Amino acid sequence: MTAMAVTGIGQLTTHDPALGTLLDAALVLDGGRVAWVGAASGAPAADRVLDVDGGAVVPGFVDPHAHLVFAGDRSAEFAARMAGEPYTGGGIRTTVAATRAAGDGLLRVTVRRLVDEALRQGTTTIEIKSGYGLTVEDEERSLRVAREFTDETTFLGAHVVPAGADADDYTALVCGPMLAAAAPHARWVDVFCERGAFSGDQSEAVLRAGIAAGLGARIHANQLGPGPGVRLAVELGAASADHCTHLSDADVDALSSSDTVATLLPGAEFATRSPYPDARALLDAGATVALATDCNPGSSYTSSMPFCVALAVREMRMTPAEALWSATAGGAKALRRDDVGHLGVGARADLVVLDAPSAVYLAYRPGVPLVRAVVRNGELAWQR
Repeated sequence: MTAMAVTGIGQLTTHDPALGTLLDAALVLDGGRVAWVGAASGAPAADRVLDVDGGAVVPGFVDPHAHLVFAGDRSAEFAARMAGEPYTGGGIRTTVAATRAAGDGLLRVTVRRLVDEALRQGTTTIEIKSGYGLTVEDEERSLRVAREFTDETTFLGAHVVPAGADADDYTALVCGPMLAAAAPHARWVDVFCERGAFSGDQSEAVLRAGIAAGLGARIHANQLGPGPGVRLAVELGAASADHCTHLSDADVDALSSSDTVATLLPGAEFATRSPYPDARALLDAGATVALATDCNPGSSYTSSMPFCVALAVREMRMTPAEALWSATAGGAKALRRDDVGHLGVGARADLVVLDAPSAVYLAYRPGVPLVRAVVRNGELAWQR
């Protein structure tokens, strides 16, 4: 690997507190890391040069919530929702049936397609959950496939209770044999703490079992209505409480006084015609906010972090700068990573070149393919 200078940067967003946003800037990347940042006029020599011709450069997007290991199609369910049917989460079982019937090869093709699709839109770090197997064998193989594409894998055996199963008996299976099979392939444990899925007590049992097995905790919390998910996340020191659509003042206070990140998934609200989370209340209270795609075949079939940035600005009253931070540095915090989500010296050399003069254009020009090039781990990973 040889050093590469990224030059001709019109606006560079570093998300490094000491550097901030720079104009007429340059970067030098070496050994997969950022080796130097500063004014273009002072850039040291490098073996290779990537001239971005005035484009804006931002850190690679960090997507901390995605469900990419699946088979089947739920477009009919989406069409029904757009015709007025409410979203209840029940369609998950449709994907479970299709995923169980699919071979490893088909699952691998789907994950590769979506990871590549996300990369072309600037995502350089992505979390991938299981949760569409719901048997010991299918959850283990889902995580095994996911691990081929990312180190950020999450065991979500507690996604829903399979049809015909007793909720308490299934929870015991998740906490026992399923966790034992899944843990070697996972970094995280997650649970869908929601009416119609897992109760507060069942969710706590799943998370405590995962923590005891050496996994970090995350939780689907307060998506469909008020509930104990956020409180439980904070109590157990979870890295992230995801969705956070229906929060009480006490929930907001708990998040703002903890290290638990509120990960918001505006693609889910867009695709289900549900109320958007109140990002403004969380930010004003001092909570750490991340953005993620929630990419899945039922309730948010998008892999586009730029789309989620635009939604966050338009629908959740975030400023463009706040939304970009949440889609990069915020996502890194939700994964408890300090090597991604920023472009300070020593960070992993993951960056996105925009076909625009500033990062504001991510929200200013929604739906336009602004990503011109993506550098991952110091190498040009994609270029238009």
